[in-house]
Amino acid sequence: MHDFCFTIPYGLAVLAGGVLGYLKRGSTASLAGGAGSGLVLLLAGYLSLQAFHKRRNSFLALALETLCSIGLTYVMGQRYLETSKIMPAGVVAALSAVMSLFYLYKIATGGNHIPAKSE
Repeated sequence: MHDFCFTIPYGLAVLAGGVLGYLKRGSTASLAGGAGSGLVLLLAGYLSLQAFHKRRNSFLALALETLCSIGLTYVMGQRYLETSKIMPAGVVAALSAVMSLFYLYKIATGGNHIPAKSE
């Protein structure tokens, strides 16, 4: 599976969570963190998709995805440990941890598999 197949929905979910946090509670921290992280993930997913269309890997996109997901795992994991609230901190921390492992796997295996060009 290619990284952009998961990154784009993951980025949309993080972005939506940040916007919802702002709308429900007026939390500018949610808006800045969620929207900022979501937009970075969407940008990285788009870069990876464009590189794939050119039959290349984008290691810049993989680095952005990995750093963002590790950052979210850490921040939301700390928040979960402080508050013991499953939603949103526990869910985002768990999802981000899974995504971090996926991105590290993609880095270790050399990025996206580029199929042979059919003539």
